[in-house]
Amino acid sequence: MIIDSNVKRVYYFAMKKGIDYIGVGAGAIIFNKEGKIFLARRGVESRNEKHRWEFPGGGVEFGETLENALVREIREEFGFVIDVVQLLDVVNHILPDEQQHWVSPTYLCRYKNGKPSIKEPHKCEEIGWFSLGAIPTKDLSKASQKSLHCLKKYLSAE
Repeated sequence: MIIDSNVKRVYYFAMKKGIDYIGVGAGAIIFNKEGKIFLARRGVESRNEKHRWEFPGGGVEFGETLENALVREIREEFGFVIDVVQLLDVVNHILPDEQQHWVSPTYLCRYKNGKPSIKEPHKCEEIGWFSLGAIPTKDLSKASQKSLHCLKKYLSAE
């Protein structure tokens, strides 16, 4: 809100997450029973990193826990239900070229039920289940690259 005292008017403008202030998003590394990992390719109307593969997730709404945000986002965008198991890492997702800054906790999750499908085609172009070795690393979003590195360290320590 900007107040112009000379003409006694109040101007309102919408602040944008990740641009006008640091945005908070949560990411999910979702495993199915076969041990494959769910990925989504960002669509043409994505906030950033269009056409890149990612561990899906989304923005956290005011008053919402990170875990509840993940469950809601996966259900809204892909039509299935997950169990959030544990926090894996926290990613500083800084995109200087797009003038965006996000902080994104990434959780290990389990597929629970429902049939995965693209519910918001303007935000997502493609989905799929990948073995760890088949993840398209060169086409991953920056945050997902960081989380994949952390996932590999976590799995090698088990």
